Amino acid sequence: MQTLLNLLAGVSLLVWGTHIVRTGILRVYGGTLRRVLRRSVQNRFAAFFAGLGVTGLIQSSTATALIVAAFAGQGLIGTAPALAVMLGADVGTSLVTVMLSFDLSWLAPLLIFTGVTLFLALQSTTVGRFGRILIGLGLIIFALQWIGVAAKPVVQAAGVKVIFASLTGDVLLDMLVAALLTVLCYSSLAVVLLVATLASLHVIALPVALGLVLGANLGSGLLGMLSTLRSPPEARRVTLGNFLFKLIGCILLMPLVGHIEGWIDGLQLDPARQVVLFHLWFNVALALAFIFFTAPIARIAERLLPARPAFDDPAKPRHLDPSALATPALAISFAAREALRIGDVIEEMLNGMLTVLKTNDRALAERLRKKDDVVDELYTAVKLYLTQISREALEETEGRRWADIVSFTINMEQVGDIVERIITDVEDKKIDKGRNFSEAGMGEICDLHARLIANLRLGLSVFLNGDLKSAQGLLAQKVLFRDLERAYADSHLARLSGQTVESIETSSLHLDLISDMKRINSHICSIAYPILEQAGVLAKTRLKEPDAEHAASTSRRPAGNGDGGGHGGSAKGGWQKRKPTNA
Repeated sequence: MQTLLNLLAGVSLLVWGTHIVRTGILRVYGGTLRRVLRRSVQNRFAAFFAGLGVTGLIQSSTATALIVAAFAGQGLIGTAPALAVMLGADVGTSLVTVMLSFDLSWLAPLLIFTGVTLFLALQSTTVGRFGRILIGLGLIIFALQWIGVAAKPVVQAAGVKVIFASLTGDVLLDMLVAALLTVLCYSSLAVVLLVATLASLHVIALPVALGLVLGANLGSGLLGMLSTLRSPPEARRVTLGNFLFKLIGCILLMPLVGHIEGWIDGLQLDPARQVVLFHLWFNVALALAFIFFTAPIARIAERLLPARPAFDDPAKPRHLDPSALATPALAISFAAREALRIGDVIEEMLNGMLTVLKTNDRALAERLRKKDDVVDELYTAVKLYLTQISREALEETEGRRWADIVSFTINMEQVGDIVERIITDVEDKKIDKGRNFSEAGMGEICDLHARLIANLRLGLSVFLNGDLKSAQGLLAQKVLFRDLERAYADSHLARLSGQTVESIETSSLHLDLISDMKRINSHICSIAYPILEQAGVLAKTRLKEPDAEHAASTSRRPAGNGDGGGHGGSAKGGWQKRKPTNA
């Protein structure tokens, strides 16, 4: 029993090592790798080599498939060039398999020791994250050694002999077993290395090993399809096309396995080398056979997975691709795109609000209230999507972006609630009672509204680009808007003194409205705070620090001096300057 547990532990360690390397490289170099993939789709050969190089680094064709499928789902890459990338990805992962099949036992302790030292000493830096990658590579090599040692006594057990005896070279059965194991392990690389190790120990014969390798490749394609089940059709076409490549290749090779076995035996190589070279040869043959047929396969995938009709439900997220969660930086960019949709809905609500104020349109008012429900649902969707992203997997800049998106969506959701309340107040206090604003009052409201829309558009630009100068301009608008709100409130009070009928009837609504618009503007201007804080130009407080002489004179002033104990010492508008009333 202990021996069997040792073998299972070795397999688990192999899978875990490949996971550490894949996630570690995506964290450190994920942005660069994504840019390489996006820029290398001008022709099929550039796309092929881009897929080969990226997969050679992250050691997972499935991870590459998820990145490329996410790009295709967003319309950033066509299906045909994406399939060329996937052909290169399959060759890349097979090259990694060949490299790891060599005797690197001397390298494992060095990689693990160096990786642990770097990770513990510089954990929060890029060097520390690179140390994590070295740990994963060391674990892969160590796991292969462990499997080799643990498998020797296992193969002598009668029960194990019966299990492996059932794999008698029936290629279809062998393929199904390996495909299932690949899906369970989430790694064709780990399965092929395991097959190579078992072949080197003579646990399985070469025909069985070849069938298992074909099954591992088929399972890799199936794994990509399963990983994108919840993605849009444009993304799923990439994994479907890649699966079709592998399926066609396996079907063509199934009757030829016997001939291939004889050819491989003639190379006089050890069994492990035979397995990994067959894996490499299979993927190179697929690439050579299909590199010129990516467009026809793409058309087949498009027929099988037609594009969905335009979204009828505006509250349904359009950019929150679940398959991108495996790549945190990519998932954050999708969350930011969805957050911008919330900003677009808010702009529609604000424009509609002014129309309701001018025309008393009840039907529009009802539609605007429903748009607030759209904002709430999109806000919830983005929030839940972000919570599924591992914060530990984010670099410092990505972590700040994560927080910025949360802050932005919270502010937009609160703006939606304010607009909804304004609409309700307009119906209750203006439309139902047949009242209207004075011409001057409506002019002031229109002026504040125009500034509000301009600030919202500037705020969306700041959120998208993070431009410091634009952020400073947005914050300056907050001060200007506050001053205008005060000035327009004073103008309204002056109209009340002049007994303007419209102003008297709508006084409460008018003052509440301009106050609410100031609150909306404050939420919009809050978008600038993270950029300004990061740049170090945001003051900690708006209170002025008293100079030393003024502070000393204040401390010597006796209590009870008749000015309210110093609370009325403001130089502007202090209440101690007001003339006493006759009361």
